[in-house]
Amino acid sequence: MSIRRIATLFAVICLAALASCSTTVSNVGNSCAIFAQKNGMFENWRRDAEKASRDYGVPVSVLMATIYVESSFDSHARPPRKKILGFIPGPRASSALGYSQALDGTWEEYQSRSGQRGASRTDFGDAIYFIAWYHYQSHIRNGIALNDPYNLYLAYHSGHSGYSRGVWKSRPVAKSAAARAQKMTQTYEAQLRRCS
Repeated sequence: MSIRRIATLFAVICLAALASCSTTVSNVGNSCAIFAQKNGMFENWRRDAEKASRDYGVPVSVLMATIYVESSFDSHARPPRKKILGFIPGPRASSALGYSQALDGTWEEYQSRSGQRGASRTDFGDAIYFIAWYHYQSHIRNGIALNDPYNLYLAYHSGHSGYSRGVWKSRPVAKSAAARAQKMTQTYEAQLRRCS
């Protein structure tokens, strides 16, 4: 094989690897399209989602809907910065980051309690595993069914103790987001039945 062919082959492999590692998802409303797009040499989102689902008993559709509501599948999503004097970038509303929008303290607790010390909030496999773990904790601590996306999301948004105290009852944003999570769970579930 000539050096030119080897160089061309190497370039094609590099481009394919870069394309499979892209952090953007083109159709966040279609779980089959997401999994088809993120099924490459270096990542397989469906495999990651199914492993998290198997290990914690939370349906894949619930896990994916949580990510949809939290970050729209943006690996580096963060809350917007507050503006000082209307134009100077100030602090962010929270330390939420990545697919799961997990806060620093919650992520550190997860890493410590689960043994996933090297896990990253910007890695899909790590983030969906965290969400499955967190929803399972909501099931254990608050008695929420693992297939109840509305209440699992309320506990995710309000925290376990906040959920049990009912802080979400006076937060229309939390209830609206939980309704979106429930609706997307139903959409993703129907799609996944067709593309399994």
